Amino acid sequence: MDIVGIGNPVYDYIKTPKVDTKTRILSGCSTNACLAARKLEAQTMLVGCVGDDFGGPFKTALEGYGIDSYTYPSPETGGFSLIYYDTLGNRTLDVLGQASAVPDIPVDVVSSADFVIIGPILGEVSLSLVRKIKAAVNGQILLDPQGLLRRINSDGRIEHYRNPEVDAIIPLCDVVKANEVEAEIITGIHPRTSEDALRRATEMLHGLGCRIAIVTLAAEGSAAYDGQTYIRVPAYATNAVDPTGAGDTYAAGFAVGYLKHATIKGACYYGSCVASVMVENVGPDFPLTSEEADRRWERLIQNGR
Repeated sequence: MDIVGIGNPVYDYIKTPKVDTKTRILSGCSTNACLAARKLEAQTMLVGCVGDDFGGPFKTALEGYGIDSYTYPSPETGGFSLIYYDTLGNRTLDVLGQASAVPDIPVDVVSSADFVIIGPILGEVSLSLVRKIKAAVNGQILLDPQGLLRRINSDGRIEHYRNPEVDAIIPLCDVVKANEVEAEIITGIHPRTSEDALRRATEMLHGLGCRIAIVTLAAEGSAAYDGQTYIRVPAYATNAVDPTGAGDTYAAGFAVGYLKHATIKGACYYGSCVASVMVENVGPDFPLTSEEADRRWERLIQNGR
């Protein structure tokens, strides 16, 4: 299976109640998705912009992980300072660097992919680029909208906003996976308020034009809706050390799981299990394997936990 991630890689500083990276480490939505997919034995390519400041380490890292890359130049590489202040994943998010917008795509690579995961980190993917992806793709498109809904405020800190382009981008995508914050920004419904609110938010997200809508709630699991069936998915119980990248790896797990199991339920459960491995660790060296993902998937499917 071939999976392409589109969105800028970043080098982040991360501090949680349990870990402190001390220095900047490789991360990013499309990057973490490619890392997880490659560990699950998919062929992967990452498309994004990288500066000379981290260009060398980035190239070395991706070669080490067996991930192909197609990069465009940028004055600097993107990055954030992420300081988590509770166990729900709430955090401050400050900008350490901002890379350029992704100007184009390798059409031949995108056209041959089974899944294209669009994972912008800070406004680098435009509506016009998504339209170009849609025109080229023969497989499926999964959107993680996080970077579409961020901008830098006057204090240099990230703030969320409802980007009007999201209404035109969502119908171009087969799957849209939003976390609770993103779902509330897009739909106006806070999905943690109640189970009914979660269902309404998921259904409203689907109503914007995608084929499958997913809303994730960290340790409270996730929900999916395809226009006919609503699915409530438990999280795989684990000891979370660092929630960074959980949603990114859930997206990769969903894509791989959908190609393996061909059902939305099977794919969502697989995504939950893949994300559980990520949050037990910090950084790109999380010890994910297909065997471990399958083992956790079997347990979650059988026991619902």
